[in-house]
Amino acid sequence: MSDPAEVARLAREITSGLKGADLEDFYRYLHRHPELSFREHRTAARLAGRLRAAGFAVTEGVARTGVVGVLANGDGPVVWLRGDMDALPVREATGLGYASTVDGVMHACGHDLHITWLAGAAEALAAARETWCGTLVVVGQPAEEAEGGAAAMVADGVHERFPRPDVLLGQHVTPGLAGFYPHTPGLTLSASDDLEIVVHGVGGHGSRPESTVDPVVTAAYVVTRLQGVVSREVAANESAVVTVGRFHAGTTPNIIPAEARLSLNVRTQDTRVRGRVLAAIRRIVEGECAAAGCPVPPEVTPNLGYPVTVNDAALDEEIAAVHRELFGQDRVFDFGRAMGSEDFSLLAPDGVPYDYWYVTSTPAGVWEAAPGEELAQKIDAVPGNHSPLFAPDLSVVLPGVRTLVSAALSRLTGGGGATV
Repeated sequence: MSDPAEVARLAREITSGLKGADLEDFYRYLHRHPELSFREHRTAARLAGRLRAAGFAVTEGVARTGVVGVLANGDGPVVWLRGDMDALPVREATGLGYASTVDGVMHACGHDLHITWLAGAAEALAAARETWCGTLVVVGQPAEEAEGGAAAMVADGVHERFPRPDVLLGQHVTPGLAGFYPHTPGLTLSASDDLEIVVHGVGGHGSRPESTVDPVVTAAYVVTRLQGVVSREVAANESAVVTVGRFHAGTTPNIIPAEARLSLNVRTQDTRVRGRVLAAIRRIVEGECAAAGCPVPPEVTPNLGYPVTVNDAALDEEIAAVHRELFGQDRVFDFGRAMGSEDFSLLAPDGVPYDYWYVTSTPAGVWEAAPGEELAQKIDAVPGNHSPLFAPDLSVVLPGVRTLVSAALSRLTGGGGATV
């Protein structure tokens, strides 16, 4: 392990010449031009261009729109830095001068900031390659939000086509007074699974419900019964969330439809709880349909999504120590486990340690005006990820580059790298 104070000193030196205005302009450009999953063509091209200019060997089109840049700099470890690129189907309501120009699409989760940090860190490390040895791999990942971009990159041979990582590093912007860098050793993010449910009834005229089997009523009972899964089938010291995010049935008021469709999301932090919750959902759906006399059994289609994210504890402490030296002891704290989910860990081959931390970004004025005294109360009161009002403070642009640079330096061998 490198000395945290020395790594922090070197990171400050390496990033001292960064042009904050240039990176902020890059961020504003990305924010104005958000792109949905697997459509990140403009974003990928901009990232690829900056990496090439910095001296990276760049491959585009990995898993359709992904970007991988490789900077080989002598003998040493292989460090992967990852940033995700896609936006969300959210209509922006921030009123920013650089708000989205794409109607109904917004960088509401901060992936534009992630790519800005990634590009800035890559450029800074490339410019200072005489200070370190090893191989730096920069990964611009598509489709984190909904389409399984990390799994697609793995399926497209990212581990075979490029130098295999010795360590994988990443970070995420999050609500919280700007200027803090939370770290959580071990379990930090939850597993996420989606389920599609079709309730089959017997349709008919709204004036003769007795001649039908109403799938809307049956699906409504399903939704109600599902609310008891977490409260009555998951222990109080365990965590789970079951959300019905979509309920669709019918086309007009006076027709009882033949089917109703539900879309569910499940978050868990333990494999046994995960299995128990998924089984309970199936049992409830099948039971309600049987009780209603549905003519055919329901369809329950699970789409197993993202696994839990479990930071390597030793690696997390190593990088957290560097960040404490870089920003101050009081600026790094344990965020605790979150019910949010990520596909980041899928980019780490079996046995490869990874670390995933956070950068808080709420403007001071917004934070101070938010009601509440406790941290959790404040975070709940300010615009968070996926909100149409989410607007990170631009003061986090340069610090977010430094977090990545310092984390990479904590593993890259010091001094004497061969230029490329």
